[in-house]
Amino acid sequence: MAEVPEHLLRRSAERRKALGLDGGDEGGAPPEAAAPAEPDAAPAADVAAPAAAEAGGGADVETASGTRIPAHLLERAKRRKAAVAGGEVAAGAAAATATATIAPPASGLTGPGGHTQRLLTVVKSGSIQQTKAEAQDKVHVWPHLLVVELASILILMALVTVFSAIVRAPLLSLADFNRTPNPSKAPWYFLGLQELLTMFHPMVAGVTIPGVALGVAALAPYYDKNPSNKPNDRRFAIALFTIFIMLWAVLVIIGSFFRGPGFNFVFPWKDGIYFEL
Repeated sequence: MAEVPEHLLRRSAERRKALGLDGGDEGGAPPEAAAPAEPDAAPAADVAAPAAAEAGGGADVETASGTRIPAHLLERAKRRKAAVAGGEVAAGAAAATATATIAPPASGLTGPGGHTQRLLTVVKSGSIQQTKAEAQDKVHVWPHLLVVELASILILMALVTVFSAIVRAPLLSLADFNRTPNPSKAPWYFLGLQELLTMFHPMVAGVTIPGVALGVAALAPYYDKNPSNKPNDRRFAIALFTIFIMLWAVLVIIGSFFRGPGFNFVFPWKDGIYFEL
């Protein structure tokens, strides 16, 4: 006698309990899902099953051909006869068809555990419908980003206000084309470029070098795509920014404090400082 898989018995019991056919008994197999007895033992089983079911014994029954009928199957057959007498034949047939459809075992084909039943489907609907959300490294613009930006603006405004109150930076007198100041220096943020003009040709100092620097700065994010914020992981970006800042700072300092009349090189501690904000 072929053995019915345990998961099919559980599914059949749950389905029959939902349809209200057998009161939700546990552990039993449906009459249709249970493996059929041998053909020659069918008449004996048909004769012994009703008698044992009416007797209500708790032991298995052995037919004349030697086939054993489990006691829980006899008990289910008894309840089945009561359900048929109550007019639930159609509902029982529909439930049995929907619970499991077992085809005749194919010769030479076995499933998991050596079972030979061929099923329509055993895929649970829950395994298809369950979805899990993936964690995303994102935050909302409000309030996370805007609060930080607002705090940065307020701090910067406070620093500029304190700096303007402490440091005196008066405007110079009106420009006179008959009296050119010597040395004539650009604002401090352009002194680095003016310093380059003393070293290279104007085309090189004013166009080539600034253009190359801006081009490298624009292409840097496409070369260094590492999203990490750790300094050890961003060595290229940190090195590029450090070289740019140090080079420009050195040029500005030289143009501010080490250039005197005629924009000649001087020592501020010896010849004085020729620089005003």
